[in-house]
Amino acid sequence: MESERSLRVRGGSARATGVRTRGGRSSLPTRGGSRTGRVRGRGRGCPRSSVEQRPSASCAFNLIAIEDLPAGEPIEQALTERSKRSWNPRNYEPDGEDIPVILSSPAIPPSPAMYVECGGSGTSTPSSRYNIQISVHGSRSPSPSHKRVRRSLCPDQEHDTTNRDSISSLRRPLRDSEICYLLHYGSDDDDSDDESQNDNDEIVPMIIPRAAGILMDTPDDEEIEIDTAAATKPLVTSSAPSIISAPTSPARDTGMKPSHFFEFDWGTFPDSPIPPTERRESFKEHSGPTVAVSDPYEIFRLIWDQEFMEFIVQETNRYAQQLAAEMLDGGELQASSRITEWKETNVDELLVFFGILLAMGIVIKNRVEEYWNTEQNIFSTPGFKVYMSLRRFQLLSRCLHFNNSENLRNLNLDPSQAKLFKVEPVISHLNSKFTELYIMKQNIALDESLLQWKGWLNINQFIPNKAAAVGIKTYEICESQTGYLWRFKIHAHKASPTVSEADPFTASTPALVLNLIKGLEHKGYTLWMDNFYNSPALARKLKSIGFDCVGTLRTNRKYVPTELTNLKKSQMKPGQVVGYTSGDVDCIIWRDQNRVATISTYHGNAVSTKNGVTKLILIRDYNICMGGVDKKDQMLAAFPIERKRTQIWYKKLFKRLLNVSVLNAYIIHKQTATEVLDHRGFRKNLVESLLRRHSIKMQPYVFSARVQDTIFEVSRHHPAEYPRLTSLNSTNRHRHPCKVCGKRTVTYCVGCDKPVCVFTCFVKLHN
Repeated sequence: MESERSLRVRGGSARATGVRTRGGRSSLPTRGGSRTGRVRGRGRGCPRSSVEQRPSASCAFNLIAIEDLPAGEPIEQALTERSKRSWNPRNYEPDGEDIPVILSSPAIPPSPAMYVECGGSGTSTPSSRYNIQISVHGSRSPSPSHKRVRRSLCPDQEHDTTNRDSISSLRRPLRDSEICYLLHYGSDDDDSDDESQNDNDEIVPMIIPRAAGILMDTPDDEEIEIDTAAATKPLVTSSAPSIISAPTSPARDTGMKPSHFFEFDWGTFPDSPIPPTERRESFKEHSGPTVAVSDPYEIFRLIWDQEFMEFIVQETNRYAQQLAAEMLDGGELQASSRITEWKETNVDELLVFFGILLAMGIVIKNRVEEYWNTEQNIFSTPGFKVYMSLRRFQLLSRCLHFNNSENLRNLNLDPSQAKLFKVEPVISHLNSKFTELYIMKQNIALDESLLQWKGWLNINQFIPNKAAAVGIKTYEICESQTGYLWRFKIHAHKASPTVSEADPFTASTPALVLNLIKGLEHKGYTLWMDNFYNSPALARKLKSIGFDCVGTLRTNRKYVPTELTNLKKSQMKPGQVVGYTSGDVDCIIWRDQNRVATISTYHGNAVSTKNGVTKLILIRDYNICMGGVDKKDQMLAAFPIERKRTQIWYKKLFKRLLNVSVLNAYIIHKQTATEVLDHRGFRKNLVESLLRRHSIKMQPYVFSARVQDTIFEVSRHHPAEYPRLTSLNSTNRHRHPCKVCGKRTVTYCVGCDKPVCVFTCFVKLHN
């Protein structure tokens, strides 16, 4: 059985967790910012309910080995197939001299017990009660000998004592490539006996991949009796999956009423399952960009159009005047204050400012001042100073604004809207443009993204399985294949929940899902979500409006069968599967390294075998399609324009949204251009176009436009340095008083033959 580590690692980060994970009662910080260990799920339309409130299956409980389930083929195909590492000792040719490789058999790969014994905590070498041997096909079996042996870099040769002396004489240190292979081969060692004995022991937090963490879900420890001898009841499902009918009331109206969403008649899967392709909604959209534009600059300007840029210019100029007046009234305005140099900005200058921000994501430095370093050394980047001075860049960064702060007092906003007031125009504009310029493919993913913010902010969220861990959370709908961000919502704490009895989907989490997918109804999209959102009632609601829903599930959700809610990990053996279906919604629990609960509206319980590993088709498709948001975050991480420090949280959020808009423009470019640029080349092309079309290069001071009525021959009047002193090996030059300021200088004008300072007095001398 393949380890849970083989599941897709979403986000590339690890987190600390015990047996109880998201949604359980734990003293560890939970996802969403709660540190009190409260039960997640309350107040979101899917509360934890008692056993009496849950529906029970109409048939007996039955655990089935995964090999006995009907075979099928995965529907989704990964863009890049993962290649499995293999060991072929016959093709192994050592470098240098011919040194034999020590193996117990030329056809047997090395044992997973060949780890480096590091000592200390002992976490680097998994303990095992048996001496594990690996066959040619990669299967593991315990050796008849239960004697503990010391692990080493060389194989155990106890079974061949006759050749021990001759073999030991040939032992040598392993090469780096061999050690790397041995450390990864068979590392998912598991001892089922130790596992069953330690179920009730104290839980020690451990670091696990996120994909494994989100699939863990342990319900309340309640004992149940499993009747494996009872007969199963076949379930007759409807051949039209998009129409939901009540299984127990044939005379019921065909119209879907709110109360019908919560009537589930759970039964076993039929012996002849309906193929998933027949149960799945048909996709009715022509996906891709809605514009036939491939130039990076043109696509960027479609998102940041002239009208919205003029709006930002207007608000920025207004805020600069408000800031100067506020500093003047408070007695903070000094002669050296940067705001005293303010002059009205315009669209061209603001686009140059955007171009410099994007260039900072390509050329990465720790401090903003380092970009204007013009010293003659390896760290010099003189190109930034050509287009904008450091002081002007800092002034624009200080005064950049998106909404009139004076209107906040006149509007009747709830706390959530008030917190996002200053950046709300940008959020609304980008949501409108992202949905207008692109039509997504059938598979779309709903997940959270986290923008790191370490400062104090009452909308900060703590999500330990994210790379940022603490920051501003956004809920995002992304295309699974490309990572295109189609719609997003900033989490700014919800208002008091007002759940209507007539429509329970007005609770916070179901309402969030339905709002994010608004406009995609009855088009055949498949929505992939994790167990933070999924529930049987929401899956049925989505099915009724033309969506399919797939993902992981928390078994403490309402309307999950009681048999699945009470099923514990210790009651299942690795490889066993149990599930129920109500015709339109399937709930399945699979025992791998842990208890994995899933929900789907079309997959059923079919399995597929690949590279000798048997998995549910649902799991294989989930690992491929759930990573849309994580793919977007991964591509943005290479160009971190929002990484520069700032004390204003909404300006860092704006930089993140600017970065996302460039990524979306690149995705559009890939599907419309005949000669496709790579991601870095696309950004460089965009930066160069912004600076070339909207900037006037700042000339050196001697050729400044402020010099008027000064006409002299540049070829004759130019600065030069006096020669060095005649003393041996002297690096000093002759110095003479400047004709303008009187300071001693080593430069002079060739045409006038007068000493003059180059940068401060040269123009004054010729004026």
